[in-house]
Amino acid sequence: MPVFLALTDTHTSEHRDRQAGKAALFMVLILSVFLIGGTYIINFFGISMEGIRIAGGLMIMKWAYSLLDPDMRGRKLSFEDQKDAQAKADISFSPLAMPLLSGPGSIAVVLGLQSQATEFNHYFTVLLAICLVALTAYIILRIAPAAVKILGKTGMSALTRMMGFITLCIGVQFIISGITLIVNGLFIINP
Repeated sequence: MPVFLALTDTHTSEHRDRQAGKAALFMVLILSVFLIGGTYIINFFGISMEGIRIAGGLMIMKWAYSLLDPDMRGRKLSFEDQKDAQAKADISFSPLAMPLLSGPGSIAVVLGLQSQATEFNHYFTVLLAICLVALTAYIILRIAPAAVKILGKTGMSALTRMMGFITLCIGVQFIISGITLIVNGLFIINP
């Protein structure tokens, strides 16, 4: 929310709402491409599932740490990138949809889920989850100005830290899952 509000502080509320809607749609499209083409991407680059989980976990942990660190506080964009984005009329694709809403961490999650899908309904379930997360992101971005007014700086700081801790736990779990796959692979005995 803070990054979105900073990028759209000079925009009207209608323009801000359109940017949020377009960004959510782009988020669905970007993550759907990785859901559908994930196998080809993984095979082309020769990436293992274990590597994706560990790398994804590290990316998620990096982002989580920035939420917990008061000096970084959720900063995903450099100051130069943020300044360039503020000068753009349309920020819905870049930087909002990519990398803020569908960055390396979310792409790693989608690739991880895609690699476990064995039936069409698994892909459909992941696609439905992507759509629900995009809808949630859209709602959060739409209510961001009111939420900031209600929560204030202290409330936003507390909420950010809570989300940072939960996100950190998710990142650690990704790394544990990747390492577990490696360890289990070492102990498989071929007859």
